[in-house]
Amino acid sequence: MKITGLTKLAGAGALALYTTVSAHAGSVAQPGLTDGIATGTPLAPGWYFLDTFDWGVRSTSPNRSHLGVNAPLVAWSTPWMFLGARVQFLAAIPEAQTGTFGTATNGGSFQAGLFNPLLAGQLAWDIGHTGLGFSYQFGTFFGIDSPVADPETSFTNQFALSYTRDGWNLTAAATIGTQATANPVFGDYFNIDLTATKRFGKWEIGMVGFGSTDTTLAVGQTARQSQFALGGLVGYDFGPVILQAYATRDVAQSNQTGFSLQSGFDTRLWGRIIIPFLDPPPAAPAPLSPGVIRR
Repeated sequence: MKITGLTKLAGAGALALYTTVSAHAGSVAQPGLTDGIATGTPLAPGWYFLDTFDWGVRSTSPNRSHLGVNAPLVAWSTPWMFLGARVQFLAAIPEAQTGTFGTATNGGSFQAGLFNPLLAGQLAWDIGHTGLGFSYQFGTFFGIDSPVADPETSFTNQFALSYTRDGWNLTAAATIGTQATANPVFGDYFNIDLTATKRFGKWEIGMVGFGSTDTTLAVGQTARQSQFALGGLVGYDFGPVILQAYATRDVAQSNQTGFSLQSGFDTRLWGRIIIPFLDPPPAAPAPLSPGVIRR
């Protein structure tokens, strides 16, 4: 299998991470982080480096809240198959910064550090050469001592379906997150990332969206958070390097308060760089010399 453009880069974007400025609530896996990637489609065998970074501001009151995330990821698409699926592995050590912008009467705040490291395995199926792909990923975010990280270990299950024929990337990726402890400082959650883009030569353009909701309350949390955002994406395939950029804005939200008293809507800018290191294809058999009979 050969990668022919942006929409063929699949499982390397299956990583999702998130830290929230709210008090002990929100998704550990960041909604929107796999937008623009056909996470249901199996990768060509080889190694991949992918870095997705984003920064945005939530219009909370009295202070506006901000969040920045940098998520470098290494993915290995192995030569192995299991139950008809490509076996793939992913690892990342992301970082994040968060806080609020101060006003004349309210001081600002800032925190930064490493976020929870992720290790994940993924199975990705090519469904009958129809352009459809489906993947399942299981991953672990390891708890660490950091001002912006979840101190507890948590698990993610992701299910993704992609259609990538004729330059299209139509993808829905659903992530279910669960905490390993009975009294977590982050709750369980459900996220969904949505992509609808089209490739025109080396260019890619289209729409993205994402949603998230808490499914359980964390310790000290009084209300469930939820949001849904929409935006646009543009990408360009330089050959050895693929670049993408997209912007999103909440169209609905509930209890997204950050460090502030009143909830607000998030506006966010995203960038991504993708560098594949593909395995060479198997060598073709040498042609037979005249008069040689292969037994």
